[in-house]
Amino acid sequence: MIYWFLVFLGGGAGSICRYFLAQKLNYSGQEYLNFPIGTILANVLSCFILGILIQKQLNHQLSEQYRLLLATGFCGGFSTFSTFGYEIYTYMQKDQLLLGAGYVSLSLLAGVLALIAGMKLI
Repeated sequence: MIYWFLVFLGGGAGSICRYFLAQKLNYSGQEYLNFPIGTILANVLSCFILGILIQKQLNHQLSEQYRLLLATGFCGGFSTFSTFGYEIYTYMQKDQLLLGAGYVSLSLLAGVLALIAGMKLI
């Protein structure tokens, strides 16, 4: 029963961190900025943290409890595929296809590189 609670705690903490990051970097006052740097940063940082955690788990240095708290919970709450999808949709609605394609490319490339960097750090 403690396992679901660890996921709950980590997910809540990750979601709160993502919320503040998005509020600080995606908005200027009440106006949404044209490029969602907060979302990209949350997703890339989450990939980096997950890379560290994966490598620690592969090295048998991460307990099941910490994996659930940090990888499943925190990284799951901190990263946001649904917001990523919505932001791509808004680029399509505004006929900003080039900007949207750049956003997709940057997000995927930076995320994979961050994951690899996290794994190599350990």
